[in-house]
Amino acid sequence: MSAKTSSPHPSNTIQKISEHKELIAALFSGLLIAVTWSLEAYLSQPLWVILHLIAFIIGGYAKAKEGITETIRNKDLNVEMLMIFAAIGAAAIGYWTEGAILIFIFALSGALETYTMNKSNKEISSLMKLQPEKALRIDGEEKEIVPVSSLQINDIIYVRAGERIPADGEIDRGETSIDESAITGEAIPVRKTEGNEVLAGTVALDGSIYIQITKPANQTLFQQIIQMIQSAQEEKSPSQLFIEKFEGAYVKIVLVVVFFMMFIPYFLFDWTIQESIYRAMILLVVASPCALVASIMPATLSAISKSARAGVLFKGGVHIENIGHIQAIAFDKTGTLTNGKPEVTDFHIHPDYTKEEILPIAMAMEQDSTHPLAHAIVTFCRQNKIDVLPQDIQVSVFTLAGNGISAIIQNVTWEIGKPDYIGFEAYFEHTTKQLAAEGKTIVYVKKGDQVVALFALKDTVRNDSIQAIKLLKQQGIHTLMLTGDHELTAKAIAEEAGIDEYVANCLPHEKVEEIKKLKEAYQHVAMVGDGINDGPALATANIGIAMGEGTDVALETADVVLMKNNLSRIINAIHTSQKMNRVVKQNIFFSLAVIAVLIASNFLQVLDMPLGVIGHEGSTILVILNGLRLLK
Repeated sequence: MSAKTSSPHPSNTIQKISEHKELIAALFSGLLIAVTWSLEAYLSQPLWVILHLIAFIIGGYAKAKEGITETIRNKDLNVEMLMIFAAIGAAAIGYWTEGAILIFIFALSGALETYTMNKSNKEISSLMKLQPEKALRIDGEEKEIVPVSSLQINDIIYVRAGERIPADGEIDRGETSIDESAITGEAIPVRKTEGNEVLAGTVALDGSIYIQITKPANQTLFQQIIQMIQSAQEEKSPSQLFIEKFEGAYVKIVLVVVFFMMFIPYFLFDWTIQESIYRAMILLVVASPCALVASIMPATLSAISKSARAGVLFKGGVHIENIGHIQAIAFDKTGTLTNGKPEVTDFHIHPDYTKEEILPIAMAMEQDSTHPLAHAIVTFCRQNKIDVLPQDIQVSVFTLAGNGISAIIQNVTWEIGKPDYIGFEAYFEHTTKQLAAEGKTIVYVKKGDQVVALFALKDTVRNDSIQAIKLLKQQGIHTLMLTGDHELTAKAIAEEAGIDEYVANCLPHEKVEEIKKLKEAYQHVAMVGDGINDGPALATANIGIAMGEGTDVALETADVVLMKNNLSRIINAIHTSQKMNRVVKQNIFFSLAVIAVLIASNFLQVLDMPLGVIGHEGSTILVILNGLRLLK
């Protein structure tokens, strides 16, 4: 039997074409220009002109529409309009190919910018998928499924085990372990009972609960995260504001100079009116920012391509430019500096027992649990290659109300859980205090009335994190860790990773405040994270960097993604950025110098249109080739 292959859904194909229509138009325009140029000797003049006109319309429609619309709305000219005028001016004096190439280059850069912007606007929809749209409201004996938006303060809702909590509130009845990683980033679930606060977007793992609503749906912490991301993305950077002002001034100056050059030389220097207009058209062409655009885009794309091959994905040229300027970098802990899940780091046994006796029973008791600590213990048991298979041990496990589990094995009661519930053992007292001071979670194993072993668990630091922090500090970059964990764990991780400073018990809005403080002190700041809770901080920082295995929200919000989850790649990206910035400065200086020489030569009447085209396009080709060096 042959396997069936599924074809793309027509609506998906149409949507993709719609999203990339500007890029498709630009590329088709470029192809048409190349074909027309190569067949110029075989085409009649009218057909040759018509093909160029088609290339003008296809490539320039989107940017012309954008330029005209913005000019009308803002009542100010822009670079889009200048490029259109330059292309029309080139065509007006017979240089159709030159005009078409100007349109093609500008259309291609605009299409790539639009595509990047569309990609970066998807994080809000990713966030909304994590918040339930319906809730089960309880009113006495009545149960009703209602929209979350209709919930009122003091309403009672019912959340089953395994479901995501739809609104902020307090537990009215029941108890459960809550996975709060979406909000705090903490990998280990928190036990919640009556009166404890629960947050929208978190998950009730092993118990059903009744929740009394304490906040309207539009004021939950989850909604605040969404609003902070939107607010941070809408804020324009100083460089963006400068570029917008520069564009308006540049366009006005060029157009004013071109206008006066059409007439002033005729009156002052005895030029003919034809010569004045001709020189003005040459000025419009050679003063167009084609070379300036080419100074940045090829170098930027080359740097982005090089970084992508190294496992660092940039979402735009501005981000790869900015990362080379960072002076401080903040890290989330869980899943960023650490592996994101607890591991058994220490195992101690009472001298009257052996691990061959303890580990099979511990594995048999924990193997069916969904708790992250249980998974870590089972993994540790497997790594120690226990001889007795868990299925050979007859065990019935009972949950100890969030404090652990118990089982009766061969008429003996075994318990695994927290020390303050299981009871301290004098033999392990010193070890327990020492391990707890290191920020580790302690789990006791008890047989009958005696504690026979302990597991110490910790979310371990990634091997590459320590090296990455060391290299960053060698670059003179200040490092900071922001975590929702308590003080002891935060201090232990920060010391192990070599972080300069840390902030513990940090909620999402507090992370944003810390990033703002860091920006005041260091100006150019990056944030590295992987969770939903990191989204606002990623958006607030000058550069947001997400781990490749992070949540969709972190990946969409960030400006940079580490596809291989290797923090040391940040150093490579910084070096690539610094080299790119040097190349861009070289290109800009060179292109401006060429434009100045061409303008002066044109005014002195020693430059005709062919030489102007050669100088203009030659400088463009040279800066492109210089930018492509970054591909090495």
